Formats: sequence, structure tokens, C-alpha cells
Amino acid sequence: AVYAQNGHSKEALELFAQMEQQCVKPNKVTFVSILSACSCAGLLDDAWCYFNSMERDYGITPAMEHYGCLIDLFSRAGQLDGAENVINNMPFDPDTVLWTNLLGACRIHGDLERGARAAEHIFEWDSANCAAYILLSNIYAAAG
Repeated sequence: AVYAQNGHSKEALELFAQMEQQCVKPNKVTFVSILSACSCAGLLDDAWCYFNSMERDYGITPAMEHYGCLIDLFSRAGQLDGAENVINNMPFDPDTVLWTNLLGACRIHGDLERGARAAEHIFEWDSANCAAYILLSNIYAAAG
């Protein structure tokens, strides 16, 4: 995780490859780090491969944090359809953090319609969420 957070995503992925070569079994935290590294580097295809290998190759069921990494990756890449699809197709109910991540991406990319949908989901859980109101207000202000 430290590699990725400091702009060394390639090194994080190389370290994971070394772990695999030495038959060190990754855990859920390892995959959060790997998916975060992919997110920081914009490696969407690689992230999907790692995400799919979690359960298939290692028997690790993806948790909310893993889906959050995918949502972050799609959002950074400006692929808000993909981010929303991940949220809508998770095997559990998304929390306000995931919807707020999408709402923030909608502000950055100027997606008013999707931003309003994300805000609706947030307000269903927490009608007093100040951050969501501010983000949504900024989207409307930018749209004119």
C-alpha cells in the first residue's frame, strides 16, 4: 500500500508477483493494496484481473473495500458508468462512502444526472450528510 500511495504502483505490483513466485498466499489486505496500486496507476484491466483472481485463485470473497477500490479506479478514469455498475451489482448494499465517492467523481467530471442519483442514495441513509449536499450543490453550480 505504501508503494502505491507514494506513486510506486509498478513496484507494488512487482512485489505481489514476487509473493506469488515464492508461494506466499495473499490475503484480503494484500488485495486491497494491489487494487489500490492499480487505481493510483490507472490500470483498469489489471485491476479486473486481480479482482477476479481473488475468489477464483485464492478463495477470497471480495469485501466492500475491494469494490471501493474498483469504484475509485473507474471514477479516476472518468468511467462513471463502470463505477455505478460496480455499486449496483455488488452482492451487498453499498454504504454512503461508496456513493459519496461516486458523487465526488460526478463533481469532477460534471455528471449532473448521475450525481443527483448518487446523492439520492446518500440521503436515503443519511439525510443530514453535509458533504453530499455540498458536492451536489457544486455540481449544480458548475452546470449553470
